[in-house]
Amino acid sequence: MKYNPADIETKWQKIWEDKKLFKVEKDESKEKFYCLEMFPYPSGKIHMGHVRNYAIGDVISRYKFMQGLNVLHPMGWDAFGLPAENAAIENSTHPAVWTKSNISYMKEQLKQLGLSYDWDRDIATCDPEYYRWEQLIFIKMFEKGLIYKKKSHLNWCDDCNTVLANEQVEEGACWRCGQDVAIKELDGWYLKITEYADELLEYANDKLPGWPNKVLTMQKNWIGKSYGAEINFQIKDTDEKINVFTTRPDTLFGATFMSVAPEHPIVKTLLAGTDKEAEGTAFVDSILKEDKINRMDDDKEKRGFFTGKYVTNPVTGNDMPIYIANFVLMDYGTGAVMAVPAHDQRDFEFAKKYGCDLKIVIQPKEELSLETMVEAYTGAGTLVNSGQFDGTDNDSAKKSIVEFLDNEGLGKSTINYRLRDWQISRQRYWGSPIPFINCDKCGSVPVPEAELPVKLPDVDFNPDMRGNPLDKVESFKNTTCPKCGGAATRETDTMDTFMESSWYFMRYTSPHCDTAPFDKDKANYWMNVDQYIGGIEHAILHLLYSRFYTKVLRDLGYIDIDEPFNRLLTQGMVCKETYKCPEHGWLYPEESVDGKCSKCNSDVAVGRVEKMSKSKRNVVDPNKLIQKYGADTARLFILFASPPERELEWSDSGVEGSFRFLNRVWRLIQNNIELFNSELPAPVEDELSKELLFHTNVAVKKVTEDIDRYQLNTAVAAMMEFVNNLYAIEAKMGDEHKALFRDSILSLMKLIAPFTPHAAEELFEMAGFEGLISRSSWPEFDEKHTQKDEITIAVQVNGKLRGQIEIARDLDKETIFEIALANENVVKHTEGKDIFKKIYVPNKLINFVVK
Repeated sequence: MKYNPADIETKWQKIWEDKKLFKVEKDESKEKFYCLEMFPYPSGKIHMGHVRNYAIGDVISRYKFMQGLNVLHPMGWDAFGLPAENAAIENSTHPAVWTKSNISYMKEQLKQLGLSYDWDRDIATCDPEYYRWEQLIFIKMFEKGLIYKKKSHLNWCDDCNTVLANEQVEEGACWRCGQDVAIKELDGWYLKITEYADELLEYANDKLPGWPNKVLTMQKNWIGKSYGAEINFQIKDTDEKINVFTTRPDTLFGATFMSVAPEHPIVKTLLAGTDKEAEGTAFVDSILKEDKINRMDDDKEKRGFFTGKYVTNPVTGNDMPIYIANFVLMDYGTGAVMAVPAHDQRDFEFAKKYGCDLKIVIQPKEELSLETMVEAYTGAGTLVNSGQFDGTDNDSAKKSIVEFLDNEGLGKSTINYRLRDWQISRQRYWGSPIPFINCDKCGSVPVPEAELPVKLPDVDFNPDMRGNPLDKVESFKNTTCPKCGGAATRETDTMDTFMESSWYFMRYTSPHCDTAPFDKDKANYWMNVDQYIGGIEHAILHLLYSRFYTKVLRDLGYIDIDEPFNRLLTQGMVCKETYKCPEHGWLYPEESVDGKCSKCNSDVAVGRVEKMSKSKRNVVDPNKLIQKYGADTARLFILFASPPERELEWSDSGVEGSFRFLNRVWRLIQNNIELFNSELPAPVEDELSKELLFHTNVAVKKVTEDIDRYQLNTAVAAMMEFVNNLYAIEAKMGDEHKALFRDSILSLMKLIAPFTPHAAEELFEMAGFEGLISRSSWPEFDEKHTQKDEITIAVQVNGKLRGQIEIARDLDKETIFEIALANENVVKHTEGKDIFKKIYVPNKLINFVVK
C-alpha cells in the first residue's frame, strides 16, 4: 500500500472526533498537564504562523498524553475586535455574521491539521455567555477600588476612530492599522494595574524560571521602576507648586529652567488670561497632534514655548523659566522636568536653542568649562557650585540632598514607575459593553448582576459609518438609573479586547459553568497553564495583562494562584522571500514562474526573506500544502526546519524532503509489516543485535529528551537518523534479528506519533494492534544500551590529531596509552622524542606532549 495522505488523514480525524479522544475531565488520581497555544483572532483563514504555533503545542500535548498524563489542550477564538467591525462596514454585513463564518471555516482548517484539541471546550469571546462574566469581573473590580473613570489625554487613532493604550502604540503608529497616532482628551475607564507593579516586577525578577529572559526583561523595562526624589518648585508670585520627579537629585543645584508636558494640567493655569494664551494654546494643540513615541525620539527636534512664568529653585533661590516642551510626557514621573542642561543632553540641546542658562554642578577629573562644552556631561564626578554639598561625590550626594529636602519640607524620596494604569475604553461597537449606567444624580452606577450580560444591540453597518456606533443607538443608550430610577444613559464605549484574552485560559477549565466565570475547584486543579506558546510580540500586552488579571482574580477570591503560566515558549516567525513585478506589484509565490510574472512575463524581483504577510503576498496557503502533501508533511517540515524559538525560513525543497522522509518511514514499516503477525525466532545476542538495540535506545532517549527540552527540530533529526540506521540493519539482518527489528519499528511508530499522528495511526492499525497509537504508552529506553561496548578515541601529539584507536569502553588508562603509542602514525610523531606529559580525557581523547 502506497503512502497516500489524502486517504488516511480524514479517516483518522473522523475517528478521533467520533471517539472524543481528546476530551478530558478533572482527575485527581492523575498528574495533570495544561498545554495552551494563544488563541487566534478569526480573521478568515489560518496562516503558516498559526500552523507553527499549533503544531508545537500539539506535539507537546500528544507526547504528554502518551506518557499517561491528564492533558488539557483546548482551543477557542479571540473573537471581538476592530477588523471584524471594519469588514462589516466594508461589506454591509454584521460583525457577528462575519466572525461566526470565519470561526466555522478556521475550525475546519484546524481539524485538517489533526490537532488534539478538546473541542467540547471551544469558546468565543464574542459569545454573551463569555462576556457576561467579563462584565461581572469588571463590576467586582470596581467594587474593590481597582477601576476608576477620569478624563485625560489619550492616544487616538483617527483611522480606527478609537483610543489606544500606550502598549498598543508601536513606533508612533496604531498597532492594528499603522496610522499615525495623535493625542485627544477624553473620558475613559482605567484599571489600576499600577497597584500590582511591585508584585509583577517581583515575579518577573526571579519567580518565573520557565519564561524567556527576553520577555521578562521587556516587562521589567515596561514597568520601569526607578528610585529618586519628588521635589516641590514654587511658581513665582503664586501659591501654586509644580512637583517634579527626578532620578538625579545630585544635579538640583544645576537646574536652570523647567519643562512641562503639553498635557500637564498646570499649562492652562499658566497661560490663562495672559498675552501668551492664544499662542501657547496653539503650540499645545500642535504638539498634541504628534504621537508620544516620536516626541520622545532623541533625534527629534526639541520644541518649546516660554509661558512667561517662573518657578523658584528650592536650593538656590534662582528663578527658572517655565517652558512647555514637546519631549516631556505626562506618562512618566509628574509630567514636569527640572532641566539641568549641563548634565542632560536633551536639556542641553533645548537650552542652546532657546538661550537658557547652563550651570556645571558635577566636575569629572578633567575639569569642564562652559565655554568649551559641546555636549552635556552625564558621567560621575564631584559636586561643585552646590553649596554645602561641594566636594561630595555625586552618587553619595543623591541621598544627602534628598535628606536635606525632606528635612526642609521641600521634597522627599520616592519610587516612580513607567507603567501607567490600563485605559480600557474603546469607542467601537464590536467589543464587550461596559456594564455601567451614567446618572446625573448618582454618577456611574454598575448594572445589577441579575441584568448581566449587557448585550450588544443590532446595528446596521455601512461603508459611511463613522464615530461610536453604540452612541447612536438611542434604544440602547437611553435607560433608567438602577439606583434612583431616574433617566440615565448607558456607557456606549466597549472594553479593550485585551480584557477578553486576559482570563480566557481560566474559562477553558470549565467553559460551560453558568454560575461563575469558572468553577474554582476545576480552575485550581488545571491552573497554572504548564506550557503556554505564542509570539514574543505579546510580551508587554497580553502577557503582562494576563499576569495582572490573574492576581486580581486571586484577590477577588476566584482562584488560588499567583501567576497564569509556568513555562512560556515564544515561537519565531515564519519567513519567506518576496516577489515583485514592476507592473503588478507584489506577487504570490506561485505567480512567479522561472523568474517571470505569470500575468505579464516581466522579470520578477526577488526580495529579502521577511515575515510572511498578506500585504506583501509572500505567503504559503496551508490548505494547498495539505492538499498536495498532507497535514503530516506540513507539520513535520514546520517542526524540523528551525528551533521553535527562532525564525523559520520557508523552503519548498524542505517540504519535499519531509514528504520523502515520511515515504521512507512508510516503506520501511510496510515492507516489514508481516513481522507483527508472524511467529519469530528468539533474538540472538550477536553484534547486529547489539547495534540494533543501541540505535533504538539512542533514538528513544534522544527524541524523549529533545521533546522535554522543546528542541523539536533535533528530535525530528534523531528520527531521521534512526530510520537510516534501520534501513542499513534491514539489509543485513537474518531471521534471528527480526523480533528485535519488529520492536524497533514499533518504537519508531510511537516516536513519530506526536509529530505525524495520521501516518502513525495508520501504520499501527496495519500492524494489527488494537486501539489507537495516540493512547499507547510512550517508548522507554535502557541506559545501558545507549552506549557502545567499543568506542573510538582520538589520539593527539602536541595537540594535533595523529590517529584514532578502537578500545573497550572504560578500559584502564595505562593500557589505553600503550595501544595509542602502538598506532603507526602516532609512532612516526613520537619516535626518538621524550614524552613528558600524557593527557587522557575519558572515552574521548589522548594527547601526548613531546619534545
